[in-house]
Amino acid sequence: MGGLMGLLDDIAALAKLAAASIDDVGAAAGKATAKAAGVVVDDTAVTPQYLQSVAAKRELPIVKKIAIGSIRNKLLFILPAALILSQWLPAALPIILMIGGTYLAFEGAEKIWHKVSGHHDAEVPATEVSPEAEKMLIGGAIRTDLILSAEIMVIALAEVADEGFWSRLTILVVVAFVITIIVYGIVAAIVKMDDVGLRLAQRQSPAAQGVGRGLVAAMPRVLTVISVVGTVAMLWVGGHILLVNLGADGTGWIPAPYEWVHHLEEEILHGAGVFGGFLAWCFNTLCSAVVGLVVGAVVVAVMHLLPFGKKDDPRTHAHVERVPAAETPTGEDH
Repeated sequence: MGGLMGLLDDIAALAKLAAASIDDVGAAAGKATAKAAGVVVDDTAVTPQYLQSVAAKRELPIVKKIAIGSIRNKLLFILPAALILSQWLPAALPIILMIGGTYLAFEGAEKIWHKVSGHHDAEVPATEVSPEAEKMLIGGAIRTDLILSAEIMVIALAEVADEGFWSRLTILVVVAFVITIIVYGIVAAIVKMDDVGLRLAQRQSPAAQGVGRGLVAAMPRVLTVISVVGTVAMLWVGGHILLVNLGADGTGWIPAPYEWVHHLEEEILHGAGVFGGFLAWCFNTLCSAVVGLVVGAVVVAVMHLLPFGKKDDPRTHAHVERVPAAETPTGEDH
């Protein structure tokens, strides 16, 4: 009997230890997720751009495919690479991040280039894209997500660097799922908001009809704002990655410009009173966006203006290569 009671005591102690460990993992995952919130906002702003002019019935399936691709990015590529490099080759992380930051800056600058050069797509009614074009669209979104997800996971990894290997692994898996659910849940809500408005506008209640018509009228403007924010976010995050990692440990062959930016931030904080934090953030963001724009513009020039450069953005074809209206099945379009 005494042995049984001792066994039960041991089980209870183990259960308490497991519960404490779960609490610790949850707290650490929450802290790491909060630290990466800035990039989460950028990811949420960037993704809806890929769904403009897509037929309403294809929006949620495309969001689902991009979300699955995002989880795959985080768990199969970013997480193993980040853990391995942080454990055995930490000097390579800044270089890899800078390559990703350069790609993001290129994506943002290319969007601006398409606008100012007159090569951007004309507005077309939402309709059914071909399967090939849809694959290109999803692939482009997942490639952009790879860079943003890498930034999120590396920020989260830095927050739990003092944890043991298995704790870090568990926490980062939790962060990967939480971040993906938040980002693509919000994206799904944004792209379906006009459909909600249409349903409300068809109800009998005058109040519901007013709200519905307001949502339908507002969503094109909201998506336009999101498109602008998404482009700025690409430049901002790409430039910030470059600023922070240029001259970091392992890339000491060039001075670290972020030290200069951070020094000026501190001066703003001390001299601007209660608005110091906000002004310092604006200054940091502006510097990051300018760096992203300059680097992105250089890459765009190489990719578009030189004879061997890339001539077309594959997402352009994803928006204009469409099944003729007569061949599309009857469906709910915007």
